[in-house]
Amino acid sequence: MTKNIKWSIDPSHSEIAFTVRHLMISRIKGYFKTFDASIYTAGKDFLTADIDMWIDATSISTGDAKRDGHLISPEFFDVDKHKQITFVSSTIGKPDEDGSHALWGELTMMGITKNVKLTVTFGGMVTDPYGHEKAGFSVSGKINRSDWGLTWNAPMETGGFLVSEEVTISCDIELINLGEKDLIMELDTTSAKKA
Repeated sequence: MTKNIKWSIDPSHSEIAFTVRHLMISRIKGYFKTFDASIYTAGKDFLTADIDMWIDATSISTGDAKRDGHLISPEFFDVDKHKQITFVSSTIGKPDEDGSHALWGELTMMGITKNVKLTVTFGGMVTDPYGHEKAGFSVSGKINRSDWGLTWNAPMETGGFLVSEEVTISCDIELINLGEKDLIMELDTTSAKKA
């Protein structure tokens, strides 16, 4: 039976960030502070990675408490009804000329699921001073927030809108090798516990 390696995100050395244009002249950057993922690879081949990630939408932070309150309100993420953002991978492409990979998967926000394409760059794999094997990745992409029902905006007198519909995603992820796991057995055990 094929052995899989399970990886988890090191939250102390990872960041999930996004950027939107404001007033059409500047950019505002925000972060999600709480997130995690279940990731399995066949051996250490990340082209085989099976990624199931979740983000706590209530953990959004843009450095302004009033704006953050608006973002979690029904006009944006409506966190009372839709607390989690999830991403489940489907395909990881072979490396292109600069070594980056296309990552396809389903992004769910506001109860809406859409297929998205992200770009992943492998930063390398090392063992830290405490004996933990780590792997680093940078993930980037662009989405249109209105595709997920995030449509709030305000027109400006000079034309255009207060906030751009395009959102730039920028993540730096450090994974920890949790060792070999038998994926089928682990799933069976979980199912047995639920039963």
